[in-house]
Order: sequence, then structure tokens, then C-alpha cells
Amino acid sequence: MPDAMVAAREFKAASGTVQQVDVAVVGAGFAGLYLLHRLRKAGLSAVGLEEAGDVGGTWYWNRYPGARCDIQTIDYSYTFDPELDTLWTWSEKYATQPEILRYLGFVADRYDLRRDIRFRTKVTEARWDEQAERWQLSTDNGAPVSCRHYIMATGCLSAPKPPEIDGVKDFKGAIYFTGRWPHDGVNLAGKRVAVIGTGSSGIQSIPLIAEQAAHLTVFQRTPNFALPAHNGPSPADRRDLFQSDRAAYREQARQSMTGVPYPQQTVVSWQLSDAERRERFERAWAAGDLVHILTQLWADQGVDAGGNKIVQDLIREKISAAVKDPETAAALMPHDHPFGAKRPCLDTNYYATYNRPNVTLVNLRQEPIKAITAGGITTGKRNVDVDVIVFATGFDAMTGAIRAVHPITGRGGKSLTDVWAQGPQSYLGLTVEGFPNFFMITGPGSPSVLSNMAVSIEQHVDWVVDRIKALRDAGFTTIEPTETAQAGWGRHMADCSMLTLHRLANTWYTGANVPGKVQGLMPYTGGVGPYRSICDEVTSRGMLGFRLTGPNVATQCNDGEVVRLQPDVRLVLNLLASLNLPPIESMGAAGARAFVGEFNKARPAGRLIGEIVDGTLPGADGPLPYRVYKPATPGPHQVVVYFHGGGWVLGDEQSDEPFCRDMVRRTGMTFVSVGYRHAPEHRFPAAAEDGYAATRWISEHLAELGGIQGPVLVAGWSAGGNIAAVTCQLARDRGGPEISGQLLVCPVTDCSFDRPSYNDNAVSYFLTRSLMYWFWDLYCSPDDRTDPRVSPLRGKVSGLPPAFVVTCEFDPLRDEGIAYAEAMAAAGVPVEQLKAHGHFHSSFTMVDVVITGVQGRTQMAEALRRFAGLPPEVSRGDETGHGHASPGHKIAAAAS
Repeated sequence: MPDAMVAAREFKAASGTVQQVDVAVVGAGFAGLYLLHRLRKAGLSAVGLEEAGDVGGTWYWNRYPGARCDIQTIDYSYTFDPELDTLWTWSEKYATQPEILRYLGFVADRYDLRRDIRFRTKVTEARWDEQAERWQLSTDNGAPVSCRHYIMATGCLSAPKPPEIDGVKDFKGAIYFTGRWPHDGVNLAGKRVAVIGTGSSGIQSIPLIAEQAAHLTVFQRTPNFALPAHNGPSPADRRDLFQSDRAAYREQARQSMTGVPYPQQTVVSWQLSDAERRERFERAWAAGDLVHILTQLWADQGVDAGGNKIVQDLIREKISAAVKDPETAAALMPHDHPFGAKRPCLDTNYYATYNRPNVTLVNLRQEPIKAITAGGITTGKRNVDVDVIVFATGFDAMTGAIRAVHPITGRGGKSLTDVWAQGPQSYLGLTVEGFPNFFMITGPGSPSVLSNMAVSIEQHVDWVVDRIKALRDAGFTTIEPTETAQAGWGRHMADCSMLTLHRLANTWYTGANVPGKVQGLMPYTGGVGPYRSICDEVTSRGMLGFRLTGPNVATQCNDGEVVRLQPDVRLVLNLLASLNLPPIESMGAAGARAFVGEFNKARPAGRLIGEIVDGTLPGADGPLPYRVYKPATPGPHQVVVYFHGGGWVLGDEQSDEPFCRDMVRRTGMTFVSVGYRHAPEHRFPAAAEDGYAATRWISEHLAELGGIQGPVLVAGWSAGGNIAAVTCQLARDRGGPEISGQLLVCPVTDCSFDRPSYNDNAVSYFLTRSLMYWFWDLYCSPDDRTDPRVSPLRGKVSGLPPAFVVTCEFDPLRDEGIAYAEAMAAAGVPVEQLKAHGHFHSSFTMVDVVITGVQGRTQMAEALRRFAGLPPEVSRGDETGHGHASPGHKIAAAAS
């Protein structure tokens, strides 16, 4: 609809009147339009307040040459009305800005949404009226607004970032911003043009500007990864999949990690050969699909520095092949961030544009801009005369889009700007404590820009409108998150950020592109489907984390944290729960062993190490198998005697192989994993005596195992942690061998079941109270359970080697592990503890899936090296971190 027609619908009201509505919505883009539709269906009166002259949001303002979406438009579409998919057909795989704007206009017309929107109206102040329990809004056009609920649908990228270069006001030529491009276009024919910035808008516009300009000079501070869009009609395979079952296609998108229906990749990079990795990459490169190349190459590309570097190197090869001048090609190759940690760009002929004779690239890392003058741009090395400057310098993302609209004042005079001074705080990315009845769509703390925005917007809107309607129906008038819930969501956000490599890049995701802005990863990195399930859980648990009040109803406040588990642990446990497996203890010992064996076969063994050697050694009553895991570095090495988990019933010397390999790489030590005798065939004290006998034999045969002569170390997980602890006590009491340190990971240390962790974590965390009862019954009779050889907490704990004790928050064994560590410390033993927040019993041995265990395993490795008198870190020769600027770099490098 032309602006002139829209102008006729602008809200006109006599001065002094106040427009009274249930809900006010700021913004008329994808989110604002769907909000107005849903609110009307819910029987709620609403007004949309939009600064622009028509609907469209981001797509109203961003009209620069080449502007397109980077999610395939078959996915970047509303899904709430199946008829829309039959009434509108996209002309291209990646629609242009004009087509997307027409689509949004079509939606506005179909549902008659413009009649509820006040265009060319900016909110200048929003203040919570505590007496009336309403938001009072002032505007720059027409009447003020009084509303019960206030919703920001302002978009994540709608506040352009001003240039930070001296002399902009002195320039005599034309200046344009990609985020505020003139609606009637710009004629650049014959002009000398400068483009400053090579983010998404720069990469999309530069090829088209180069075709028009007499000469184009691109000023690049930070190169970005770009891949070809290969635009054209929607791919037949995607279109056929969609049309075969549209409802299923849309539901898969809603439950996916990104909002696009791709399966979760399970193969990790080190399982593939170089040829297989290249074939996958070439297929993705040819497909021209951003989500595909970000998620479908191998499972570890977004979480592991090594798996990510493979992708980086392959893209750099493509850049080198596309750009003829080697110096220009090198300047265009990113080396300062992992692939995907910044938003990669889809391009059409971007790299080839630099082969044109009328295009020059200026590398601002080598020659920063000193000033903009009346006639051009001065760097440290040259003066560039230009007629036109195009700023493609991006946005004050996510928070800027909300705070730039107006001052927002909540309960008790709280300013949102002040509350967010040290970074945004929210609950679910939808609400903020101290700001009742205030909602954000795709706000900081939600999946937003790391997802298909269309899918995330619909989920946000549905949840918010359903809550407002339920609130009204129950007689409540206010809803506000609690401080506890908001702080818990902040911790969950931090936990999620450790899963990915996003934190390793200076990007608008973290606010690093805005001088003075507090940096922190703003979008939720846990995935679209998991986020949806969390929001549903908040509702199903009685609006967990919210305080509801009303004049004629009792206040409701179900306080608490909705997610306390680490995000990947939560995914693992949900997957296990969905399998509806029978309890392990119901399988019998043989059946349980077969089940665990099959489970382990499906897991990758882990990264390559130097050498693996199998053998046998004499146990307490017959030969025992062992497996030696050696580092890739030349020996001899310190030796760690390792005991596997399995409740004295399950497992063998190979069952904890991923953990052993990982620790070998982190420590630079040799691990000898011992297969001890199992119950019920061999009951107590068989495992304990085997553990001690094996440790003595290994210490006497260090040379033939490739070990350094001297003390050994011992380590173990679960029941293996029990055997390691017992071995240290027996070695002290029986005259050796000498042990320099012990690593006890979630160890069994006592026969008592009455500690709180047994009740707190009795079910739902894989190792259950019932399963522990079963293990104990098979291994040890009640009369023997106080023997220190099975309950080391009951024995003498002084005179033991230094210990590093790991316990997990959601583990029945948590409290006895802590008790053992505290008892040793009280007896004078040097003890360090790792109390792993949000983890469960198996977290640290599930190397392939629990990425948040990396930091803990790094600490374990450093402890073992300290016990051996070695420096804390080992150089593995294949580190792929990006320097050592922050602890995050070390953790990410450890993940490789």
C-alpha cells in the first residue's frame, strides 16, 4: 500500500484524550503483525505503534541494493495459517527486500491489520503506573496510550549504529546508511563510491554498487565468512518435502535447533576422512544454504575449535580460488573468529567483485581510517577521493532496538537503561523483573537472531498472548518475573554459551561492535526446540518464576529456576527419557551388560591418540585385561592407573575409552585402564583387591608400559572412583606402591543411603537410587558394607596422596563424594573439589555429547599434572584456539 494511502489511516485524536487499550505493540514487522492478529483473536483490544509509514519493520527500512533474507523463504514465512502457503508463492529461494515487503503487506491486508496500527508514530516515553497497574505511553503523533500490557516487537536489528569516524560532518558528498536507504533508490552511476563495512549489508550490496560506480573502494576492518547463495527458484527437494506434508514440515521446524527442519547431525569431524569431509563441504557449498553449512557438515563444527577450523580452512581455499590478487584474497580471509561465531553471509559474486578493475579493497587492520574529509577518506597510507560514502556499519543489536525507542520506567521508578547498564537481564528473553506486564518479542535471552526468526517470533507471540489471555481469564492483572527466576535464566544463558564458539568472536551478538557497550552473548544458544520446551515447562509448572497479582484473587508466586541442568545434559536426559527404556536393574546382570555394550558401540571412541595396546596382568585371583592409552608425544610418560565405572557389575577396560582418550590428550600421560572382576560372579572384595593388585603390578612394570619410573597416579569414575580411593588406602597400609595423586570422579565412598542427594536425585538422572541399591546388593552383603575396602569413608583417611574429587549436582552419590573430600582435607590430605553445577553422574565420561564437561575435564587434567609435578597445561600439537585472550579461549581449545 502506498505511503499516501497509509497516511490517511494515521491515528487522529483530539489533544488531551488518551487511547485506552488492553495491549500496546511497538513495531509492525513480522512480530508486530502477528501480535495484532493473535490479540484480536483472543478478544483483546490492541494498538500498534509504528515509526515507519507502513508495515514491514526491518524490511521497510533496509532497502539497500541486494537486500535479501538469508533463510530460504519457504522457511522464512508465517506458519500460523496454512492457507498462506497456498495463497502466496515466493519467486526465489532467497526473496529480495521488495518481495518480502509485499508479502508483509499482503498479510496485513488479508487480516485487516492496518486498522489497528498508528503509523509515523514514535513512543517517546513509557511509564508503569503502579496505582492503575497500566503502562502510560507518550507519543510524538496523536494521543497518548494507556495499556494494561506493553509489548516490544521492535526487532533485533532496527537501531542503526552511527559511524564512529572523525570528520563525517565535513564530507561534502552524499552519505547513505544501508539500514536507512532512500525509498526511491540511489543513482550511483559514474560516482566514486566508498563502502565502509563488510557485514551482511556490505557483502550483499557491494557487488551491485560495483556494477554502477565508476570506482568502488571498500573499507574493511574485519573480514567475514561468506558463501554463495546460488539464488534461483526454491530447490525442488525442499519444495517437495514441504508439499508432501506441510504440517509435519512446520512442526519439525518448530522442534529443531535452528527453526529450520534439518536433523541433528551426529557424526563428528574426527570420524570422517579428509575426503569425506571435503565431499560434505563441497555438497553444502553447492547447495547455497546457510543453515545447512552451519549445522550439517559434522556435529562438532559449532562447538569444537578443531572441528570448526576444518570448515574455516575449506572456505579460505574457496576465497583464494575466487580472488585473483593474493594480497586481496588474504585480506578477505577471516582468521580472528570461528566460522559461525559471527553471522556468516550469503553472497552473490561477492569475492569475484574484487577482481573488477574498478574495485579496491582497503584493509583497515593495516591502515586505519584517520578522518573523513570534505572530499574523501584519509587512512594511514592514502587519501581516497569519493563522491558518495555508504555506511554498512551495522546495528546496535537486540538491546539497542528496545532502548532506542524511548525511556522505559518500571516499578519503583526503575529505568530499563539503568537495569541493563551491565548487560541485558531477562527471564526467557521475554520479560524483565521490575517491569510488570512488559514483554519483548525476540528479546535478549531468546533464540532470536540465532534462529529462523519467523519460527521464533510465532512461538514468542503465541506464548505471550496465551499468557495474557489466561491471566485475564483467571482474574489476574499483573505478571512479573521473580528475581530468582531471572538470575537462574542468566546462569542458564551462561551455561549455554559455553556450548558454542560464539563467545570467541567480537560481534554484534555480544555487543562488541558498539563502543562502550557491555559485552556478553545476548541470544540464547540452546536451540529453538529446547527453548520452546522450556517455555512450555514454565506454564505446566504453574507459571514457574512468575508473580501474578489481581484485585480479587490471591497472589500467585511459584518461584524457582526452570532450568538447573546444563543444557546438553538436559538434552541427553530428555533423549534417554523419550526412549522409554526399562530400568537397567530389571534387565539382570547379563542383560544390563549387553545393553551397555550396545550403547557404547554407538558412541565414537574419541580423538586419535598415540597408541593403544591391550594386555593382561595378574590380579588378586587370576589374570585381568588392561588397555594402555598412550599420548602421541614421545615417551616415556607419567602413568595413571584408571578404573572404569559400572557399579562393580558393568563395563570393562574399554567402556570408558572416550574419557581415557580425552584425558590422555589433556594430560600428556599414559592411562592404563584395568578390567577388574565383576559381581555378582565375583563379589566383595574382588574388585577392591584386583584394583590394588593391578596398581602394584603396573608400578613394577612401568618401563615396559612406556612409563616413567617413579610414583603412579590413580583415577576412577563411579565404582571405579571407589576402587581408586580404596587402592590409595591399601597402598598406604600395605607398604606401597607409591601413589602421587588420586582423581576420584563421582566416586562411591560409603554404604549409607540417607544423605540428601540420594533423595534429591532418586529418579530422573539415569543413575537412580534404585539402581544403586541393585549394584550394592549384587556386589556386597550388608554385613560387609562398612569395610573400608568398599566404604572408604569408614576407613582411615589420613596419610593419603593428594586428591581431586569431582561431584555432580544431580547425582545420588554427590554428598558422599563431598563428605570423603572433606574428611580427607580435615585429616591433612591436600584436596581440591570440583562441584559440577548442572551436571549428572555420567556427564564427564560422555565426552562425545556433554560439551559442557570440557572445563571440568580440563581441571582434572591440570590436577593430575600438578600431582605429578608437571606444569598444568600440555601442548597437544593440534590446538586450534584463537590466542589466549580469555578463559573462554582456553576452554574452547580444550574442546578440540
